[in-house]
Amino acid sequence: MRKIVIAIDGPAASGKSTTARLVAEHLGYLHIDTGAMYRAVTLRVLEEAIPLEDIGAIGALAEKTRIHLERAETGNRVFIDERDVTREIRTEAVTRNVSLVSSYQRVRDVLVREQRRMAGTGGVVLEGRDIGTVVLPNADLKIFMIAGVAQRVERRKKELAINGIDIESEKLEREILERDRLDTTRKASPLRRAAGAVEVDTSSLTIDQQVQFVVGMAKEIIGE
Repeated sequence: MRKIVIAIDGPAASGKSTTARLVAEHLGYLHIDTGAMYRAVTLRVLEEAIPLEDIGAIGALAEKTRIHLERAETGNRVFIDERDVTREIRTEAVTRNVSLVSSYQRVRDVLVREQRRMAGTGGVVLEGRDIGTVVLPNADLKIFMIAGVAQRVERRKKELAINGIDIESEKLEREILERDRLDTTRKASPLRRAAGAVEVDTSSLTIDQQVQFVVGMAKEIIGE
């Protein structure tokens, strides 16, 4: 059976991570959360106390940071070398700084190269903000997910609660809107809908509906 490449992009808390993971499970594909990779680099920047404006040092750190993902029942586990950082990369400090770190071209070059290697010859679902535009513009299926701000705040609040993090909705909304601003205006790979991408508004969709929609499109391409 032909194995295709699926690219799912969208802003923070639009539903792309859960959808991508479940689509991958349904198809028996590898799920690659590219955002987690940028978070891992950001975590290392904070641990090394590198000034956030020191682009050269951050780029050099990205070059030597070895990130790998391992499939688990609740989604991928994220490792830096042999250290499991799955929970650490979801802290408020990492969330607050990941947009800036990921805006640096050298960091993106390093991780895009690794993401393309991981994608290999197919059988993967990659999710992020520049998969269909930069990482894999020739992906067989490109999805761009959007959702209303209120729905995104609610989703992110639940996600953080699972990791033991409690944050006020108003503060979370400000952070999401600021993240949108940074993601859409950065020079390196800004967030935008890729040519040929199918836009999916998840505001009123259940997770199951989102997954079935993407799986259905994938099966049409595969020829099932």
